[in-house]
Amino acid sequence: MKVLGIDPGTAVLGYGVVESEAGAHPRLVECGTLTTRARDPLPSRLRVIHEGTTTLLVRHRPDAVAVESAFYGKNVRTTVVLSHARGVILLAAEQAELPIAEYSPALIKKTIVGRGAALKPQVGYMVAQLLRLKSPPTPSDAADGVAVALTHVIIATRQAGFFRQVTGAQ
Repeated sequence: MKVLGIDPGTAVLGYGVVESEAGAHPRLVECGTLTTRARDPLPSRLRVIHEGTTTLLVRHRPDAVAVESAFYGKNVRTTVVLSHARGVILLAAEQAELPIAEYSPALIKKTIVGRGAALKPQVGYMVAQLLRLKSPPTPSDAADGVAVALTHVIIATRQAGFFRQVTGAQ
């Protein structure tokens, strides 16, 4: 299974591609960020995000896309603008006819670190440990994108194991 994980943002979007095969340790294929210019109007920034996401989908041909869900912070405007970015990311994945999974920030942190209130450095450290990397992916936005992809791999693996246990399927 190959998963594109995305930590949405309108200024900086973090992404990570993680691949996992049965019985093998998951591995990092690529990670990085997509950035937009702060002075550009929102529609232009959304186009850059959509085109960048589409390029990643074409280049990596993932089996699924995992996206961090929107959360309500102190600033409602930030939440609304972030939702626009998530919308174009979801559109790109839907246009590629890929399964889409959405995970809350707390679930991602709990899955990767063991605590839903983990800090960014803790997430980066655990991503490095789980993927056997020498150091956490940088910048932290990229590490967050990898954490989203890794969360999907971990949860999908657990669910598949549970299915085999309940049904006796091989």
